[in-house]
Amino acid sequence: MQLKQVIIAHKARDSQGQAWAEKCARQLEQRGCHVLIGPSSAKDNPYPVFLASVMQNIDLAVVLGGDGAALAAARHLAPAGIPILAINIGGHLGFLTEPFEAFKDTERIWDRIIEDRYAVQRRMMIEAFLFEGDSRQDSFATRTNLEPISDRYLALNEMCIKPASADRMITSILEMEIDGEVVDQYQGDGLIVSTPTGSTCYTLSANGPILHDGMEAIGVTPICPLSLSSRPLVLPAGSVVSIWPLGDYELNTKLWMDGVMATPIWPGQRVDVRKADCYAKFIVLRENSSYYKTLREKLQWAGARFHYSNNHRH
Repeated sequence: MQLKQVIIAHKARDSQGQAWAEKCARQLEQRGCHVLIGPSSAKDNPYPVFLASVMQNIDLAVVLGGDGAALAAARHLAPAGIPILAINIGGHLGFLTEPFEAFKDTERIWDRIIEDRYAVQRRMMIEAFLFEGDSRQDSFATRTNLEPISDRYLALNEMCIKPASADRMITSILEMEIDGEVVDQYQGDGLIVSTPTGSTCYTLSANGPILHDGMEAIGVTPICPLSLSSRPLVLPAGSVVSIWPLGDYELNTKLWMDGVMATPIWPGQRVDVRKADCYAKFIVLRENSSYYKTLREKLQWAGARFHYSNNHRH
């Protein structure tokens, strides 16, 4: 990979991340690379400025932070196909990031990237649109040809449809269709529609299934349903999940993407969620990268805490 244009996003208000970002920028500029640098947080979004400011293609995005910073980068950079090198500096679990220990020799990292000595992991993303009007009497083919009334919302982890109120906890009633067929009505705290990447995040907390991040599938998980028969589902990646809020007279239902509010959902509107036409591309530096090792370590399974002899196998 050539490094002529690189963007660096660091976790906002994190002095360690900012110091490393500035160090990386100096090193890359000494190699003749043009670098843009900026903070990233829920209130600081550098990516629109990055994308609008460059005169040539961006070769690499270096993201210094935790999983939240990596998710924000993926939502903005995946449509442009920009690879992301995410490093866990100031983060917590770090499911999506490379460990900080592997990044300390940064000059060696740039050499490896220039010499193509790394792997690229493609992760499936999902998209959501809002549609207007109760068109359930129309055929599914006709309905999917309707023009959306919203922008496209992208997520790497999950789309969540749930109510939010400043003064009380609200129970939602959501009707779900899959490929035009009514499947169930859920009464509870909301619904999560996730990717395999997102199955170890909010979905996992809601007792949803863990899906290998190399798969392409869609998971649907109800949040605290009032019926014990409401169970999680795993769907083919080509499915279209349509969700209708019912009985929301106080206009509390909202669409959330990777934990960030995307848009309110008004009565008569529905949300269609499906696999996106772009992938998040993450640079992998670890030579012994293993999905199951990540699960053991991040989720603190017994295999990560206790190490027994397995000589009985021989």
